[in-house]
Amino acid sequence: MANLIFSMNATLPIFFVMMLGYFLRHIGLIDESFALKMNSFVFKIALPVNLFVQLYSVDFYQMWDSTFVLFCFVATLLAVGLAWFASHLLRDHRIRGEFVQGTYRSSASLLGMAYIENIYGQASIGSMMMIGCVPLYNICAVILLSLMNPENPRMDKKLLKKTLLGIIRNPIIIGIFLGFAWALLEIPLLPMFAKTLSLVGQLSTPMGILSMGALLDFGKIKEKLGPTVFASLLKLLGLIALFLPLAIRFGFREEKLIAILIMLGSATTVSSFTMAKNMGHEGSLSSGIVMLTTLGSSVTLTFWIYLLRSMGLV
Repeated sequence: MANLIFSMNATLPIFFVMMLGYFLRHIGLIDESFALKMNSFVFKIALPVNLFVQLYSVDFYQMWDSTFVLFCFVATLLAVGLAWFASHLLRDHRIRGEFVQGTYRSSASLLGMAYIENIYGQASIGSMMMIGCVPLYNICAVILLSLMNPENPRMDKKLLKKTLLGIIRNPIIIGIFLGFAWALLEIPLLPMFAKTLSLVGQLSTPMGILSMGALLDFGKIKEKLGPTVFASLLKLLGLIALFLPLAIRFGFREEKLIAILIMLGSATTVSSFTMAKNMGHEGSLSSGIVMLTTLGSSVTLTFWIYLLRSMGLV
């Protein structure tokens, strides 16, 4: 019972705040425009600042783990490949690009940080996980959505160059690498500035989860139910069942194991819908996967954390 309570304490508060956002949207206190602006603020300001705060004072010379970062990178790359192979089971080739992206691309930066902070109180290891997977998430999404574009199956070099520049300018990636560089250079930060950045960064979790809840639209799940359920099952159960035993075999425990779990099995990021729409895809499958994995991950992550806790691994 103690392990179940631990698992529920780790996941249900995130779910409750998300449902609060949905309720506030339902009663009109939050509208779609406000939720989108909140989400934009979190993505561009609060979350990058939070990532910087989590990293800038870390002694990476002592805690850096090349094996862990490399594992996150390789597991992500293999997950992309498996999702690509699975997409060929779909009859409608026009939705395969969205299917692949929705299957492998987790909300590691927002929900991942929220879960890790909720369990351990800080998320510096989670930030190292994101060094291994977040740039790869974006690069693979650009390549796959371009090659699997239903309107133009050939790679558009101009679009590729523009999107790669967007990856370099991605606020989350900038926040991670600025914090990483600051820590390596051991630059001092005045307490007044450190406190200010900490206060701004603390906004990322509640505002981000509220905005995700406010943007939930259950009708999207019905539009392409079969592929949506298939992608969601692979996301929340299949990839974890394949790669988590490998992570355990490699000796990862505690926060590192939770970070890998979140990387593999947290909800599909909302930005997958935005990227799919902007690259010529219809978007309803992406939206449905985001909705279903956002709701389903509260149950599946509770199960996985309970299992790991029962095994004495976290």
